Amino acid sequence: MTSKLKFLTLESLKRKVKTKWFVIANILIFIVILCLFNIDSIIKLFGGDFNENQVIYVNDKSNQTFEVLKAQNENYTKILDGDEESFELKKTTKTQKEIFADKKNKDAWYLIIDNDADKTIKAKLVSEGYINSYDFAQLNGIVNSTKQSIALSYSNIDPAELAKISENIEIERVILDESKKGEEEGTQMIMSTVFPFIILPFFILSLFLVQMVGAEVNDEKSTRGMEIIISSVSPKVHFFSKVIASNLFVLIQGLLLVIFAGLGLLSRMLLGASSVTEVASANGFDIGKIIDSLLSSDIANNLVYIIPLAVILMLVTFLAYSLLAGVLASMTTNIEDFQQLQTPIMIISLIGYYLAIMAGVFEGSLFIKILAFFPFISAILAPSLLVLGQIGIFEFIIAIIIMVLVVILLIKYGLKIYKVGILNYSSKDLWKKMFKALRGN
Repeated sequence: MTSKLKFLTLESLKRKVKTKWFVIANILIFIVILCLFNIDSIIKLFGGDFNENQVIYVNDKSNQTFEVLKAQNENYTKILDGDEESFELKKTTKTQKEIFADKKNKDAWYLIIDNDADKTIKAKLVSEGYINSYDFAQLNGIVNSTKQSIALSYSNIDPAELAKISENIEIERVILDESKKGEEEGTQMIMSTVFPFIILPFFILSLFLVQMVGAEVNDEKSTRGMEIIISSVSPKVHFFSKVIASNLFVLIQGLLLVIFAGLGLLSRMLLGASSVTEVASANGFDIGKIIDSLLSSDIANNLVYIIPLAVILMLVTFLAYSLLAGVLASMTTNIEDFQQLQTPIMIISLIGYYLAIMAGVFEGSLFIKILAFFPFISAILAPSLLVLGQIGIFEFIIAIIIMVLVVILLIKYGLKIYKVGILNYSSKDLWKKMFKALRGN
């Protein structure tokens, strides 16, 4: 039995790995990952620049506003905890027509500031293209702060007092719960930037696993190869060979994704990044801040046990997915029927994925905590709640135990259905046959 199981497992695995599509797909995945890590270099190659600030030409007709405007721009940068200013202000006396006549200024903005008897100053912003709401709101805040500073200067206030009024304050944070100190920032950083990139591969691989098991079983049934195989080996051996081979394939694919990510990281460093911190900062993420937040918070110590527990739960869930897919595939006569059966699985997984991402928004929700114990969803949702501190290790271990029990039930009762289903080529009275198989009659 062991030799037959090993033979069928290896043959099934070879059929998945030693194919042109597997090689082509992974080459394409590697190219995509490589491009994502070097997206800034690619865009620069075609004339773009992620680090280029938005240029704003300021025509200060009031002859008193530009320097105040620059100061407020610097203040906003400090408030937003940025390293560089979002806007690069350039004083000009040129007209709107002269500015945009130069092709180099096609992406620039033109800000006209003039005196206004009622509002102290008035402003007009001109651009060739659409300005997004975030940038416009930020510039609007800078201009209004400038107006307030100028208005105060007209109020015969002592310069020292005016400086005190205009000076930004830093709010002192006091957290009464000692266990929460230093955790919140690191936790939110993980949930908003790091965690989605961890659960997304699991989500995709789990759906791929279900599809792969179903397609292989249906392929053997449609070609009548199942009859030849079952005449040589027992349904139990055949069932386990499919499950083991599929899980090994998913683990190999997951390992390849990690290797591709590592090579992408290496390529980015070779192409100009002097440190790991620079690798993603150019791609919209500040790894340095993420690492600093993690190291300065207690969440870093918690990851020592969170990661192993999450991996265990995910591996058990992979096994459950493959067992369920094998059972469902045996009940169908073609791949179209199987795709209809797997739709509820995909919907449940999708719900779990979105709940995991939004778990921080619904903090304290009893409904989400209950779903963290729900089979298949728990592998995605429970780690999120554990990181957020909404559930503890004890609850997480319960989720693992529940998933293990589901695996045992799928093996015990699913195998009975599989024995009847794999040689059944008619959908007539299929469910009656399945229930009869479960009763052992």
